[in-house]
Amino acid sequence: MTYNEWTEIPEGFFECPASGIVHFSRQPVLLHLPGRKQQPLFVSILLHGNEDTGWRALQMVLKKYRGRDLPRRMSVFIGNVEAAAAGVRRLDDQVDFNRIWPGTPLSGTREAQTTAEVVRRMQMLNPFAFIDIHNNTGINPFYACVTDVHAHNLYLARLFSRIAVYFRTPVGTAAGAMAAICPSVTVECGKAGMTAGDEHAAELIEAALHLDHFPQKGHTVEDLLIYHTIATVKVPAALSLAFGDTPADVNFPAHFEEWNFRELEAGCVFAHNTTTEIPFEVSDETGRNTPEKFFARHGDEIRLTRRLMPAMITTNEKIIRQDCLCFLMELFWPQDTISGAAQR
Repeated sequence: MTYNEWTEIPEGFFECPASGIVHFSRQPVLLHLPGRKQQPLFVSILLHGNEDTGWRALQMVLKKYRGRDLPRRMSVFIGNVEAAAAGVRRLDDQVDFNRIWPGTPLSGTREAQTTAEVVRRMQMLNPFAFIDIHNNTGINPFYACVTDVHAHNLYLARLFSRIAVYFRTPVGTAAGAMAAICPSVTVECGKAGMTAGDEHAAELIEAALHLDHFPQKGHTVEDLLIYHTIATVKVPAALSLAFGDTPADVNFPAHFEEWNFRELEAGCVFAHNTTTEIPFEVSDETGRNTPEKFFARHGDEIRLTRRLMPAMITTNEKIIRQDCLCFLMELFWPQDTISGAAQR
């Protein structure tokens, strides 16, 4: 995999849906646009091909500034154009485009070499901030994600939502790679196709373009709710799964998606299963498979062993198999660990 580098918007850009980008380029694109402030805002979109809010938000912002300079320079990485053309997260023979950035265990792949080159290219341009725009498959609120709790990252997150998620796994994400260079955030904009999500993402891009500087050290965002991702839950490929009354090896409640960003008490019946002691692979932040830390069997019921909050639950089996069933989180707000002193 290689990428194309553009310095101007092609004709037909504003009328093109995300699925049509492939007609401009069959490879990822790094687009550079001029602006009044020299440090560029770096935005990535379509790392997952069916998550097209970022594309429409970008069109909204650029259409507003058509014929005049942006408030600051902007660079945009347009990721998985082939998956966008097919309307899927990724093609079956592809790796996940948000798991191939520096820090990834897939560093030897051509895709990872390409993203490493993109990061090197952007580091030379000294970016002001980085925003990675995504959608959820399941029902979730708008929220931001950070890979460290530096105050500048949290300030950027609060421009988007009152809810933030701090995560260290999975590794190889775009936001994780860029956090070593500039304030960085991933934003989750609800389900694709929601006008509210498109508009909210566009508002964030606009706010970041106008932002002159980040607050000095010591600043905290006191009304920001931060949750810490402590585990990733997967269903083994050998086990079938279903929701509601449909028979399967692992059966989840029909209302499963409604548990996103809801605190579930210890003892909550998470699933039913009769074939396996605990029918999940549950990776903690060290990468160890420790399902017994989070789940226990009671008859055919699989129950939570502690109070937790799920996120990114979806009932789309294709996405579950390609990515995960959900993440498990706890409330995180130790003010003394939020550093505003680190110099970029």
